[in-house]
Amino acid sequence: MHRCISWARYNEQSTARWFVGADRLEAQDLARQIVDVASEKQASDIVMLDLRKVSLLADYFVVCSGNSERQINALLDDIVERVRESVHRRPLRREGTASSGWVLIDYGDVVVHIFAPVERDYYRLEELWSDASPVVRVQ
Repeated sequence: MHRCISWARYNEQSTARWFVGADRLEAQDLARQIVDVASEKQASDIVMLDLRKVSLLADYFVVCSGNSERQINALLDDIVERVRESVHRRPLRREGTASSGWVLIDYGDVVVHIFAPVERDYYRLEELWSDASPVVRVQ
């Protein structure tokens, strides 16, 4: 079956983006799925920020913390694996390492930040993006 790629707006507040067939989740659904995976893997202080009104960089940030390098790696691996299995999407890029205390997973419309607690406290992304609306917060 041939899939048609179309340029579309899925609501008034979002920026335009590419949609490929029916396998593509809306950004909000993808971000919520990532929040669920992070919660299942015992991530702490999970926050989902809606950036659509304040940035063209992405629609959503998901920010969470892992308490050890092992947990950060487990979060990274499980998020990438579960998104790939469920919606057939791979990250556009991954940056950082667990040993650096900050790993970024870029899906284009959703960017995931996994921090060690010390790095999260240092960079304070939630303060930097304080104009963004928090959608979900899981302590």
